[in-house]
Amino acid sequence: MKTLEDQLANYAAYHRDPRNIATHFIGIPMIVLAITVLLSRPAFTASGLVASPAVFAAIAASAYYLRLSLGLGLVMTALLALCVWLGAWAAQLSTATWLALGIGGFVVGWIFQFVGHFWEGRKPAFVDDLIGLIIGPLFVVVEALFAAGLLQGLQREVETRSGPVRHHGVR
Repeated sequence: MKTLEDQLANYAAYHRDPRNIATHFIGIPMIVLAITVLLSRPAFTASGLVASPAVFAAIAASAYYLRLSLGLGLVMTALLALCVWLGAWAAQLSTATWLALGIGGFVVGWIFQFVGHFWEGRKPAFVDDLIGLIIGPLFVVVEALFAAGLLQGLQREVETRSGPVRHHGVR
């Protein structure tokens, strides 16, 4: 399995334009939440616990993130738990509203993604490696932490491998 640094540097190489990164701060959370909403039906109750395909997907993703990094994995697990909670709430709404939130969020999220990659002038990372679909949410969280001045060693390593973020959209 590739290391955290390997995965982030590979993904970051497709995301060096700050406008593309900015669109990912909107698009990726929308997509993750939309998928969670859509996977929140059907829900099953066993021993007083409610489960859905969203719960199982979140557990699988969390396990992967935890294998990459305990600290970041815990952050991602908390964020996925929030998405599962919101998805369970949305699943209780009318079918039309549930579908509008899920499908609408998914479509709008991808529009943001493709606009960002248009500015980047490069295809999305998942086109070359499907693991990019699970690294994308982690990338957004890590970029937010970088912007807050945290994880500077990881930021240096990622930028050494992928290059610095280009400022002002200059290539």
